[in-house]
Amino acid sequence: MAKGELIITADQRPATLLVGVFGPHNPIRNAQYYYDEFVSLVDTLGTVYDDTLFIKLRYVESNIFLTKGKLEELVQFCEGRKFVQIIFSEILSPLQERNLEDVLGCTVIDREQLILDIFSKAAKTTEGKIQVEMAAIEFMRVRINGKGKDFAQQSGFIGTRGPGESYREEIKRHFADKYRQAKKKLDTLHNSRMVQRKQRLESKIPLISIIGYTNSGKSSLLNRMTKSDVLAENKLFATLDTTTRELYIDQTKKYLISDTVGFISNLPHNLIEAFKSTLDELDYANLLLHVIDLSNPSWEDQIAVVNATLLELGVSEKQIIHVFNKIDKISPEEMEALQERLQSFTPAILVHTMSKEGVAPLLEVIKKYTF
Repeated sequence: MAKGELIITADQRPATLLVGVFGPHNPIRNAQYYYDEFVSLVDTLGTVYDDTLFIKLRYVESNIFLTKGKLEELVQFCEGRKFVQIIFSEILSPLQERNLEDVLGCTVIDREQLILDIFSKAAKTTEGKIQVEMAAIEFMRVRINGKGKDFAQQSGFIGTRGPGESYREEIKRHFADKYRQAKKKLDTLHNSRMVQRKQRLESKIPLISIIGYTNSGKSSLLNRMTKSDVLAENKLFATLDTTTRELYIDQTKKYLISDTVGFISNLPHNLIEAFKSTLDELDYANLLLHVIDLSNPSWEDQIAVVNATLLELGVSEKQIIHVFNKIDKISPEEMEALQERLQSFTPAILVHTMSKEGVAPLLEVIKKYTF
């Protein structure tokens, strides 16, 4: 199929293929879970797809990502199906993306663009929207080469070229200006946050931050502990913005507790960078509650992903309590079988958010904790 030949399905949308790739360095060891998580990301965005193809790779080709044999397999799979766009589960370099589009004759969307679109849809606050915008600008900036005029138009670019300025230089200048404007707005919000933080630090009230893999139940835990109504949905990245609530134990002991954006394997670096101004809340936390979905078959790999992200953020040395959540979904026999593996993660507490009794052990630990 020639690139640009738009094939629309009966329900008026581009024909779409999902390609899940399980590579040699994937932090999630369970291939089926990784594929399911990828499909959940697409579902979270609301994209309807027509077919799926799952591939295991022994190594990655630097120029086109897929090995020759796997590329031929994908080309054969696409023959006669007239896909307009293919969404890959992995982060692709601009060169890999461009070469795949040339071979496959359709638009290629990688993991970074997919998660960017999800974040853009989920961002509700001004700060969250600006952070997503900055990550999107950086994503588009590095993909200018080879994209040309059509790419600029898709990016909302209207030409204002100066004398002797090439089109590509003009687009780069446009992105640089947009990024600078967004950064200025974010710095203003950050300064306001710093004033609020200073007042909070002077109050000497302990700050607890909830962290964890996306969809591990962080918002549900915050709601149950503080009797709040923060959005808590059974989907990936239901909330992006940091939410802080007051926590009272025994009606007298007061804490501040914050819920942060969830992490995920292969989270694009641009998004981590863009959200550092929000995640710097972790720098000032007296205690981190690492929420883990114990009912997830890949919970140990998810812990490793969160720990690696904390290391990248420079907060891996903080005091952490492992909060193993959703134990209501685990049978007594399964729990018994997990005991030895759980001993590797201390200190730890087992909870569920179905009732106030389910979080009582955690509240007791916090009450006795020396801040």
